[in-house]
Amino acid sequence: MSAPSPQHPAIRLENVRLSFGDRLVLKDISLNIPAGQVTAIMGPSGCGKTTVLKLITGQLQPDCGRVWVGDVCVNELSGRALKAFRRNIGVLLQNGALFTDLTCFDNVALPLREHSNLPETLLHHLVLLKLETVGLRGAADMYPRNLSGGMNRRVATARAMALDPAIMLYDEPFAGLDPISLGVALRLIREINKARSITSVVVTHDIDQVPKLAHHACLLADGVVVAEGPPDALRDSDNALIRQFMRGGSDGPVSFHYPAESAAMEFLGREVAP
Repeated sequence: MSAPSPQHPAIRLENVRLSFGDRLVLKDISLNIPAGQVTAIMGPSGCGKTTVLKLITGQLQPDCGRVWVGDVCVNELSGRALKAFRRNIGVLLQNGALFTDLTCFDNVALPLREHSNLPETLLHHLVLLKLETVGLRGAADMYPRNLSGGMNRRVATARAMALDPAIMLYDEPFAGLDPISLGVALRLIREINKARSITSVVVTHDIDQVPKLAHHACLLADGVVVAEGPPDALRDSDNALIRQFMRGGSDGPVSFHYPAESAAMEFLGREVAP
């Protein structure tokens, strides 16, 4: 996968539609994710944020449309080509997903052992370097059960970076963290992105942290892209749906009741339709 230039998006979704059974999750969305920046994907629960990440990694195939990462059309890959493509993408899952019967060292070493033929001495130094990056070199011989939730998330970040990917995907990296751990997670994402000039995509509900973290933000609702741009511009928007989400309002186009054929759908029809 060739690296995109800063002038071109690292990731592009072109007219992507995706359904689960009778439920239409993404409705012909198009989205550009800038290269070398942190992009936050926000939106109400169930709007398709994590689905976008799964499309980027090829875990899901769109019903129609294309997903591009650099110059690679992801939904045309399969088998070995898809496996090779995924080596260049690091993924941090919401709960970290560490193997509880492996030490922190062996969790981080796993992708290196799986995808490379490095001698054990060099592998040892690389793993300790990754753990040093997240401030947990001293926890190398500990097991995940002996660590706090925030520390587990940091070890999982080190594992996601093990193969030096060009793209990092974070799925709700701040969920359940105390204020100190949250601050550490914010700092790590920013520093990793800056130090390695990679593209980072962060799915989050934590709208208060987005202006501190992201260069670019995208808001999804009811399967469409409602808005995208600098986080501060979204926060100051006059659009009622954007304002409701960014301010956490209980009243607005997104109804309290389900199903909401409601206000929200009519609103989206008026405000988002070309």
